[in-house]
Amino acid sequence: MKDLTPTRHMLDPIEIASRDEIEALQLERLKWSLSHAYTNVPHYRAAFDRAGLRPDDLHNLADLAKFPFTVKQDLRDNYPFGMFAVPRGQVKRIHASSGTTGQPTVVGYTENDLKHWGDVVARSLRAAGMQRGDLLHNAYGYGLFTGGLGIHLGADTLGLTTIPISGGMTPRQVRLITDFEPKGITVTPSYALSVLDEFAAQGIDPRTSSLEVGIFGAEPWTNAMRREIEQAFDMHAVDIYGLSEVIGPGVSMECVETKDGLHIWEDHFFPEIIDPNSGEPVPEGKMGELVFTSLTKEAFPIIRYRTRDLTRLLPGTARSMRRMEKVTGRSDDMIILRGVNVFPTQIEECLMATPGLAPHFQIELTKPDRMDQMRVLCEATDGSVDAAYAASALGDQIKQSIGISVTVDVRAPHSVARSQGKAVRIIDNR
Repeated sequence: MKDLTPTRHMLDPIEIASRDEIEALQLERLKWSLSHAYTNVPHYRAAFDRAGLRPDDLHNLADLAKFPFTVKQDLRDNYPFGMFAVPRGQVKRIHASSGTTGQPTVVGYTENDLKHWGDVVARSLRAAGMQRGDLLHNAYGYGLFTGGLGIHLGADTLGLTTIPISGGMTPRQVRLITDFEPKGITVTPSYALSVLDEFAAQGIDPRTSSLEVGIFGAEPWTNAMRREIEQAFDMHAVDIYGLSEVIGPGVSMECVETKDGLHIWEDHFFPEIIDPNSGEPVPEGKMGELVFTSLTKEAFPIIRYRTRDLTRLLPGTARSMRRMEKVTGRSDDMIILRGVNVFPTQIEECLMATPGLAPHFQIELTKPDRMDQMRVLCEATDGSVDAAYAASALGDQIKQSIGISVTVDVRAPHSVARSQGKAVRIIDNR
């Protein structure tokens, strides 16, 4: 793989500023954000008042922990525009969640918000090794989902040439990668596996493609998956993080030269880690739930938003800004199976360590009697694999690594449903 490390002069000065400089800027912007939210959003005014707090009660960064959390239900309760802090006419763009599990959550952006969003995504793409004039194959979904248009905005800001293919039409994805020869691809890791399958179906070695870096996000993925993708494509695979409630993609980014966690762009987003049960802050370096407060957003300020993503904060390395470890799962995706906490990423790691099995899987949960049961549905890499032996091997691996007994169903290649966006890992039939 080529060395894609950006040179120091390419970086924004704040990326390599001292911690004192970063924290002074954060405090200044945090005071503004709290005041802006309190003054212009009835929900925040009522929440702060109930807690007996005013924006000027924030004297230092640690004081933020006194303020109330925001959760997804708050956004649903204020559907569609109740969380906006500017008149609707000043909102230049609206995005929303799918609403498949409830009322959609709606977010908005002013002209300045779009500029900031473009800047942090451009910074993220540059951290991945992309430079002005490079060609980017953008396979994130376009539309109300923030992924496609958010990446496109940052690509324009950085000066890339973008192929806005979106998701789906997998044979066409491979054809355009082959014909247009992009340097980078932005895509969910699960859909990257579908693209990889299509390379094989067309008889093309993906290692001969022009791709030098894949920028993967929108769902948790493991370092084992990274190794699989990097080896298959002979390219770098780096992690990008974001969520629409905070801004979209570009909240944090893994740097291609270190791949040791995602640097949070702390000049725009203030991170905390809390105990997901008590809500209390945990010491830096300890695992917990990620919470974000926006520092510069005008249309849709977000105060102490509980992301439900589980990670920990670490000191900066390639940049001065702190890192978040790769997200291992979500507190609301955690499966409690007969008293044991299980995350889909743990099953993925066991799968990747079992010879003869492809990296596609789903988890089915049932309760035929009083006990919860888990079935892992996966597939063989090819027709020569002994399915019974592979199933036994994976079952043993899960038992040894996680401590639970599961049923494993190994099927023929291409039997597991493929994702064209975020993967659906859990089917709960209990």
